[in-house]
Amino acid sequence: MFDRPLDCLAADGASALPVWSVRPDALDTALARLEPGARAFVAASGFTGAAGQVRLVPGAAGIAGALLGLGEDWSPFAHGGLAAALPGGPWRLEPGDFDTDGAVLGFCLGAYRFASLKTAASVGDKAAAPVLLAGAGAHAAPLAMARAAWLARDLVNTPANLLGPAELAGATRDLATRFQARSWLVEGADLVREYPAVAAVGLGSERAPVVARLSWAGSGAGQDAPLVALCGKGVCFDSGGYDLKPSAGMLRMKKDMGGAALLLALASAVMAADLPVRLELWVGCVENMVSGRAFRPLDVLTTRRGLTVEVGNTDAEGRLVLCDLLSEASDLAPALLIDAATLTGAARVALGPDLPALFCNDDQVSEAVLRLGTDVHDPMWRLPLWDGYDPWLASGIADMNNVSSKPMAGAVTAALFLRRFVPAKVRWVHVDTYAWNDQTRPGRPEGGEALGLRALYATVHQLRTIDFGETSC
Repeated sequence: MFDRPLDCLAADGASALPVWSVRPDALDTALARLEPGARAFVAASGFTGAAGQVRLVPGAAGIAGALLGLGEDWSPFAHGGLAAALPGGPWRLEPGDFDTDGAVLGFCLGAYRFASLKTAASVGDKAAAPVLLAGAGAHAAPLAMARAAWLARDLVNTPANLLGPAELAGATRDLATRFQARSWLVEGADLVREYPAVAAVGLGSERAPVVARLSWAGSGAGQDAPLVALCGKGVCFDSGGYDLKPSAGMLRMKKDMGGAALLLALASAVMAADLPVRLELWVGCVENMVSGRAFRPLDVLTTRRGLTVEVGNTDAEGRLVLCDLLSEASDLAPALLIDAATLTGAARVALGPDLPALFCNDDQVSEAVLRLGTDVHDPMWRLPLWDGYDPWLASGIADMNNVSSKPMAGAVTAALFLRRFVPAKVRWVHVDTYAWNDQTRPGRPEGGEALGLRALYATVHQLRTIDFGETSC
């Protein structure tokens, strides 16, 4: 089961050493609380309260506690390096000039390890990692968010031989079981009939494609509660198909289901908080491989919406997976429709690895997502649904091509392709994410990442307060 409990928390009541979180302008006050010998040691060590600095404080019995410098960092990541810096054993956060929920979240994000495939011998003394005496009952929200992020990270980090379409669908069902949600799978002949583009993408793999569905309503959600629809690209491995990727381009393609992982994490956080919404989730679980059955360049596919698509490139398969899911989801007239995908390298060229690209057909929704993302230190950046590029998707023999005729604006034209399957009256958010940390930083270990999770959760949490206007592109 990928949805594992956090293992970085000490039991309430355990004896724990204190962590004093200090900003530079309060350093003298913090040092004054220490014993003279400890105060002299910390001062001599060069501790200034700069962000990320950690000093163990000596005491009569060995270690009396630890000091963490916050600098001017007000994000959860200010506490993200603690788990890597502290010795094993229980620790507690002393009150200070920081948000405690954010600090707990940051510690837990930094404590994440993907070690399930390592033997005990190779893990070694890292098994004795520091744990936080969080007072779990008082910090349920950040702990639930951390667990959701761990779920996404575990899914993305799992090698493709261990996480295929069936296993990703199984993770969806496991999550549904945890929250008493309804779930079911669509596969075989039913998949071909209901999601023909998804089925076409999966033809080349020995591992059959499947669409996993989850349906849930909060305990306070009546029939008129907002419906939130989520559609995740779950391409468990992407070879590129007949438009084969070079070997270097395949090295991280186990993360091509990062959009599905993000939305599974979002669903987990929403259900854990019991938000008063109705939730519908689609995960398109598929593998894009090469074989005698695989779909080919210049094939023409008929989608769920009935629109025909000429396959200009088999490596642009994610939008084919999503178009069927978006068609069904938008037909339910949700209050908000969100899709997420590791869709284009063009988004990374434009925005780099840390900023997911946000496309939205409603200015009020877009502004809310961007503002809330900034508030929770989980930023995104809006790119345009530029109508002038829509003709670039023209096909001479089908309703559209799945790729642009121009070698520019790849993220924009991919979003424009998806927009053709969403009625204009449906408020729609499309997230083009990287789903990965290229290097380890406080709270963000190298590997899979749930970029945008907190921003999207905050949006769903405040859905009733968003001032909806007319949808606009």
